[in-house]
Amino acid sequence: MRKILFAVLLLFTSLSINAQLKIGYVDSDTIMEKLPDAKDAQTRLDALIAEWQEELRRMENEWQTKYDDYEQRKLIMSDQKRAETEKELVSLENKITSYRQQKFGPTGELFKKQTEIMEPIQNKVFNVIQEVAEEQELDFVFDRSGDIIFLYAKPEYDITALVLEKLEIEE
Repeated sequence: MRKILFAVLLLFTSLSINAQLKIGYVDSDTIMEKLPDAKDAQTRLDALIAEWQEELRRMENEWQTKYDDYEQRKLIMSDQKRAETEKELVSLENKITSYRQQKFGPTGELFKKQTEIMEPIQNKVFNVIQEVAEEQELDFVFDRSGDIIFLYAKPEYDITALVLEKLEIEE
């Protein structure tokens, strides 16, 4: 991260010797919080997450009920019945783990849905940012809610309001 920041500062220093730079920044978190499409997308994602979490809770409750029953009765069970019940509990546990991974894992449905739902919105915002930057004749635009941290930035360079205006969103 320091290398990237140093490279950016070095670039600015070398470019500012030859010409005056115009820099702008946006707060993409603010834009996404105020953009109705993003709010709707988040609502849809939250509904999916709630549905999947409810299914997980149901599966975990089923496992817990069977486990509790097994614990109470294991001393009076035959070896065969105990082995069958233990196998069933392991199977349910594996099913829960598989479901969790399928829905919430790094390549799970949640990741795919987030990409599917949010990518068009992010592209729209990116295009508007690019349009505003060109209209304002800016040399650089940074996202202050990302990895690059500003130690100081003049408010006059914040083009978040202009992007919101272009997106027809009131502050």
